[in-house]
Amino acid sequence: MAILLDASSITSTRADRVLFRDLSLTISTGDRIGVVGINGTGKSTLLRMLTGTETPESGQVRRGRGTRVAFLDQEAPLQGLTVREVVGDHWEAKAILDRLAMTHAIDSSLDQLSGGQLKRVALAQVLATPSEVLILDEPTNHLDLPTIHWLEQWIINYRGAVVVVSHDRHLLDSVTTKMLELDRGNTFLHNMGYAGYLTARLERDEKAAEDESVRRNLARRELAWLQRGAKARSRKPQARIDAAQRLLETRAPTPARTGQLDLSFDTPRLGREAIEVTAVTLSLGGATIIEETSLTVAPDDRIGIVGLNGSGKSSLLDLIAKVREPTSGTVRHGATVRVAYYTQRPVDLDPKLRVREVIAGPHRTPGDLIDQKLMERFWFTGELPWAPVSTLSGGEKKRLQLLCTLALRPNVLILDEPTNDFDLDTLRALEEYLDDFRGAVVVVSHDRSFLQRVTERILVVEDHRASAIPGGLETWIERTTRQESPSKTREFSSTVTTGTGNARSSRSNSQQPLRKSSSTLSHSLRETEREMNKLRRKLEVVEASFTTSVDHNDIATYGRELAELQNSLNQLEEDWIAIASELEALKGD
Repeated sequence: MAILLDASSITSTRADRVLFRDLSLTISTGDRIGVVGINGTGKSTLLRMLTGTETPESGQVRRGRGTRVAFLDQEAPLQGLTVREVVGDHWEAKAILDRLAMTHAIDSSLDQLSGGQLKRVALAQVLATPSEVLILDEPTNHLDLPTIHWLEQWIINYRGAVVVVSHDRHLLDSVTTKMLELDRGNTFLHNMGYAGYLTARLERDEKAAEDESVRRNLARRELAWLQRGAKARSRKPQARIDAAQRLLETRAPTPARTGQLDLSFDTPRLGREAIEVTAVTLSLGGATIIEETSLTVAPDDRIGIVGLNGSGKSSLLDLIAKVREPTSGTVRHGATVRVAYYTQRPVDLDPKLRVREVIAGPHRTPGDLIDQKLMERFWFTGELPWAPVSTLSGGEKKRLQLLCTLALRPNVLILDEPTNDFDLDTLRALEEYLDDFRGAVVVVSHDRSFLQRVTERILVVEDHRASAIPGGLETWIERTTRQESPSKTREFSSTVTTGTGNARSSRSNSQQPLRKSSSTLSHSLRETEREMNKLRRKLEVVEASFTTSVDHNDIATYGRELAELQNSLNQLEEDWIAIASELEALKGD
């Protein structure tokens, strides 16, 4: 495997903390590295250093000869006037825009796009750029579930190396082979995927607790022996007594976040009636967003809402929360309902205000006992309560927004994409809070792990209406991924933008004796991709059996089967490239 990037002893600090020190990381062809850590540990900073857009305080990052890096940066503005100028005009770029539901906006100016649309354009630009290293910072933000499923397959097929920061546990579990953990200035590289990383982290935490217990017991015994009787003290130097005392008094390293996040503060009792939505229609600018939709939210409901981007999910939440009035129909809240609405729209916080002032709001004195407890529960400890909003990371600002929402003590909680910009620890803590929440929850989310954990029924917004999903969430994802609009006639793989360039380079090797029609080639491309996905699933099953088997005969059998499956997959990939190249040639004629 070729070395593509090599970071050697790089360091980054902030005024109040070390992000990481003497971090070394080698990235080779085929690596799939997930980067995790709580908000503010330097994940995005590390990515920018790997790409060369930020310089480490010490150490260096070397790039292999000819290595091209494509970087999805959450903060960098797009350069260009229109989407077409940003992404490009070649067929791969158009196909990616299509899969990201942005074809309709290809000639739109950037200042006409929403924040979510701009993020998707940035992702399309990165995926359409030929590269050997793909570095992604929260790539699933603002994507719907079928598109995330497609992105997973794209990353799996990508022939270079991938480094990804993501809160999407399903994505990390699907694509990663290594995990880099950032923790209070320390770094831990796990040569395993996400599931293995969780096991290793748990074992490390348990060992740290065990070591601390052993250390303190040894110190106590040492001190007791040294201090036993005047005769013993006369033979033992006072320095050893002092050293044992210091060892006993020394505290173990504090965890990244102290204690388990406790969000179970009291909420007012919810009566028998919560929310009733009856035949609501919402029209904006002459367009119908929601049509004739009815929905009952019971006092103990846990409702998840999914749908494609632009289907009207956020508008439906606005109606449920009574933030927006329906064009027709009614939304009725029960007499005891107290709604808190966490929206994905940016909250206008005064950048000069300190965290404690934001939490207190205009009607309370900052720093009272209740607010202090709330800040501790959300890990706003140490200097953070005194920090101005302008100094917070994006994740910390979103966590502050969540804190302010829950501090209202609602009995109906409405959450619009709550997993965006949160680190994994916050997500787990929010899930545990929702487990114990005494009230109704309605949540729009693209995070499969989150939906599976916190919801009991899931609705899909399609054709302007919300309805139950026959067959469940996974069935809907598979069905929606298979469906194609008229513009989605070109399925594609990341192989077109890696290695020596793109699929054009193999056109001369893929000529067929007879020219086939565009529809025939498109059908062949889809069928080939389906066969590739089937083989990959078989490979996963056989690999699992191979790694867990202890019988030598079984291991040999699984090994032969793995080799045969891999050879078949390699051949299908070559077929796919040939078909894609012929289709491109036909489109260009």
